[in-house]
Amino acid sequence: MSVTPQTRDVPEAPVGLVVTYAGTTYPAEELTRGAAYELFSASEVDGFSRDPRPDARLPWHRFVHASEVTAVYGSRAAGDPDLEPPLTAPLNRVRNWDDVHQLSQTQAGASDPILASVRNSALVRQGTPMVKVLSARQFAGHLRGWLPYGFCYREYDVAHLRTPADLALLRTDLEAGRDGTDVAYVLRWRAIDPLDYDVPGGDRHAGLVAIPPHDRVGPPVLGTGFTPSGRHLIPEFVTRDMADLPLSANAALVAYSPAGDEVVLYTYQPEQRGWLRMAGPRWRHLLAAAPGVSPDQDYVPFGDTPRSTQLVGDYHEQEYEALADLPGGFRVLAMTRAARYPVENVRRRARYANWRGVLCLVLGEQTGWLRLRLCRPNPDSIATCGAQCYERGVYESWAPAQEITDDRMIDLPYGR
Repeated sequence: MSVTPQTRDVPEAPVGLVVTYAGTTYPAEELTRGAAYELFSASEVDGFSRDPRPDARLPWHRFVHASEVTAVYGSRAAGDPDLEPPLTAPLNRVRNWDDVHQLSQTQAGASDPILASVRNSALVRQGTPMVKVLSARQFAGHLRGWLPYGFCYREYDVAHLRTPADLALLRTDLEAGRDGTDVAYVLRWRAIDPLDYDVPGGDRHAGLVAIPPHDRVGPPVLGTGFTPSGRHLIPEFVTRDMADLPLSANAALVAYSPAGDEVVLYTYQPEQRGWLRMAGPRWRHLLAAAPGVSPDQDYVPFGDTPRSTQLVGDYHEQEYEALADLPGGFRVLAMTRAARYPVENVRRRARYANWRGVLCLVLGEQTGWLRLRLCRPNPDSIATCGAQCYERGVYESWAPAQEITDDRMIDLPYGR
């Protein structure tokens, strides 16, 4: 049972939540439903930084993951029952977390059974909040219709990374770490099914590990399932076959300020396939870096915009386009509430084809040419297709339609 400590334990703390970190108790704020905490201090402490906000609670602060906190007192909530499980490992006196982290940063660690045990504890379930860190260009692309694809993370595992400097570690684009922006953009959605996510470097994506530096964007894929980092142990995921995934209802485009403020800029409205503006005037400046984005409008596509993937389900033995309204379930995609019937046999539909013997996703078609994305890129398939790397792990090319073989639609059934 949680017990609020006496004021003498933390002289500078107002009444409220306090946590113990590295043997010291600090006043704190809960973040991401308890996955992380913002700690405050009246004096300078190693690892803390100046809080630049004019209404700062105390002069110094830092962000830590819940797994780094040893005790929580006076919590305002009993904890989120849907919070993702933490990483676990069979550690002992010979091997500790520092050893596990070191293993995660070497390709040799991919075959270590203890590291494999840790990685296997990072589970994606239906409804798991997922995130992808975006550049300003990628942010603008998602407002105009891009879907989640490529490298991504469980929100739980990166909840303590709250500033642009920290989140740069997870960027996948060409300008990561070089654009000097003072804002970080994040796409957040709920996983529709665990089948949509693979471990990079596993059996399906082993070729990513072998790609040489001159053919890739961003840091190497280590093959351990963890992102390259000198400090953090963060499991990473890729979308299955590098495919676009349907957006769940109430997905969000979020910004993080240098002080670590989280600001929801837009939320996704699936019936309109558009983004509803949420940020007020105080935060409009966060959109200044996004090319061609007006801070004063919503973003709803005009006409029937082609989609590279589609979520479908059955109602009374008839097929309908569906949406994932998680954790509530799946229903017919309809503008009127009366027609939003629950659906069953939900599946994701995407178009696949072969070009020069390489399995690809078909993203679009234009005047006899197809836009293709390599499903399982490796040095040979990249060279064969002359594919270009657009972001970490994502390789695309144009191909003449007459050279395509085995062009077909494939359904991936969910819930199995």
